[in-house]
Amino acid sequence: MSRDATAGGSVAGREVFAVVMAAGKGTRMKSERAKVLHEVAGRPLLGHVLTTLSTLGVDRSVVVVGHQADAVRQVCEAFEVDTVLQREQLGTGHAVAQARPLLEGRRGWTLVLSGDVPLLRAQTLRGLLQRAEERDAAAVVLSAVTDDPTGYGRILRGPDGALTGIVEEKDATEEQRAIREYNTGTYCFDNTLLWRLLEGLDRDNAQGEFYLTDLIARLVDDGLPVEGVICEDEWEVQGVNTVDDLRRAQHDWEEFFGG
Repeated sequence: MSRDATAGGSVAGREVFAVVMAAGKGTRMKSERAKVLHEVAGRPLLGHVLTTLSTLGVDRSVVVVGHQADAVRQVCEAFEVDTVLQREQLGTGHAVAQARPLLEGRRGWTLVLSGDVPLLRAQTLRGLLQRAEERDAAAVVLSAVTDDPTGYGRILRGPDGALTGIVEEKDATEEQRAIREYNTGTYCFDNTLLWRLLEGLDRDNAQGEFYLTDLIARLVDDGLPVEGVICEDEWEVQGVNTVDDLRRAQHDWEEFFGG
């Protein structure tokens, strides 16, 4: 299987940007090394993500750094991407907001993804961009379905199947926790709307953080179109949070890309 699909960044005349969240320490890795610096197939997790964005042909990528920022920046240097510093860990919405000075005011699509998802393919991101363009969506959310979505936010849908929001696990009801469709943490936003809505985020939740996921319900409440794309290959979108996750990612890399 081919890991990547070569494609230009622009879609229908719009530029394509990316914000990669890579500031976390990753305490569950039980290591002093920043999580995104751990390796799969001899390359840092973040390096895999940036390789995919390079293959996709993104016009400008911004990596949000924090823990061991200098070491993470060294990984970024080979890819000619920008970096911004998140001094405090105040949630995903706060992390993305650090890229505002570099991307605000430009017409295009912004991919938001995590630096710890090493098997994500360029063709999957291209699918998000195509859905956004075809439906003129304000946002597209990449989800997956699993028997055990523990630890992930759940996708909320209305009676007609339309995506209505995302609830983080710590804020979810028992009924919502039973939902098997979960948020992978990968999105495509209309760049103009993204920065406008980020200004209105608050920390009124169980973790006291600025949730990027709150933007989805806000877009829906404003009557703006939000789309959901389910990734059929669940292994592709699994993040690395523990040593066991790292072993699994290495195994999956060898199985799907090693040949």
